[in-house]
Amino acid sequence: MQKKPKILIAPLQWGLGHATRCIPIITALLAWPCEIIVGCGGAQKLLLQKEFPALRFVDLPNYNIRYSEKGWLNLFNITFQIPKILTQINREKHWLSNFLRSENLDLIIADNRYGLHASGVYSVFITHQLYIYTPFGKLINAILSLIQNKYIGRFSVCWIPDFKNDNSLAGDLSHPTSLPGIPIRYIGPLTRFVANERETDNLLVILSGPEPQRTIFENKVIAQLKNYSGNAVLVRGLPEEKETPFISSNISVYNHLPSEALNKLICQSSFIIGRSGYSTIMDIVSLGKKSILIPTPGQPEQIYLAKYLFEKKIIFTVNQHKFDLRSNLEVAKKFPFLRNINETGSLLSEAISELCTEILNIRVKENV
Repeated sequence: MQKKPKILIAPLQWGLGHATRCIPIITALLAWPCEIIVGCGGAQKLLLQKEFPALRFVDLPNYNIRYSEKGWLNLFNITFQIPKILTQINREKHWLSNFLRSENLDLIIADNRYGLHASGVYSVFITHQLYIYTPFGKLINAILSLIQNKYIGRFSVCWIPDFKNDNSLAGDLSHPTSLPGIPIRYIGPLTRFVANERETDNLLVILSGPEPQRTIFENKVIAQLKNYSGNAVLVRGLPEEKETPFISSNISVYNHLPSEALNKLICQSSFIIGRSGYSTIMDIVSLGKKSILIPTPGQPEQIYLAKYLFEKKIIFTVNQHKFDLRSNLEVAKKFPFLRNINETGSLLSEAISELCTEILNIRVKENV
């Protein structure tokens, strides 16, 4: 009996979003006769282990990107850490080279991990951002995007978690004029959630993203929730934490929730407050929920996404320094939210089906 094809799937360790959007991919892969290995570490590893306790996990190098407490410094902070990012990409390549000495991989699926490709192994690169958006102008954006395309072009194929048509959630980020020199496939928004509960009047706050901005925003949210008279739930996005802060009797607080419980809460809530990270956007929009999304200060991508989707009347947004729970909710309740996304799973299923069929066929040919 031939061994099952072996697949490594590895999300970038940069907040929890890259891990959560790998959940529907892993779920789809589990329907196929293959061995799945998940490569990550830290909070991401803990989150995915809770979702898939039977899978094998391996530790991958962490990027350890530092953010500033002052949002306007973040862009410069990240720029100065580019050499560190390039070093981490090389560490990924070195790690994979060592890993392949003992593991015969048939497929690599890398979510924004630029170093996880190897000669002779089919590799999928996942990103929604083929156009690098910065406040430095179109020329700098174009140069950075060309450099990125060079890295992505070393993979076999690029999967974009967005729609190819006018329903795009990422706008110019996922529909640039210049593309990598490999096949491109739009697989639709990736979400682990399904509509399964009736809506109530609850408010749900989901925190995420890198420190220290996650904690800065959390402190602001908690201070305002103390004066909130309705029922609300705060999910802190800290799967490694044990203790939770007490706010008031009408506010429930969780450090982390498994997908099923969080799915239920999102569906029940009338409004979602969170970051305008792309994984959060895919989850909320796929469920047709009303939201107030706050970009992480100094993250141009989140600022662009918030502005783009606000103009399309899909989300409501406000800057972090202007965030005021009571007044923002009053305005958002009058906002004409458009809910034009209803099918998200078929494009991913088709992509996984074709990919796994191809990998299985290659295995059969090799063993003839």
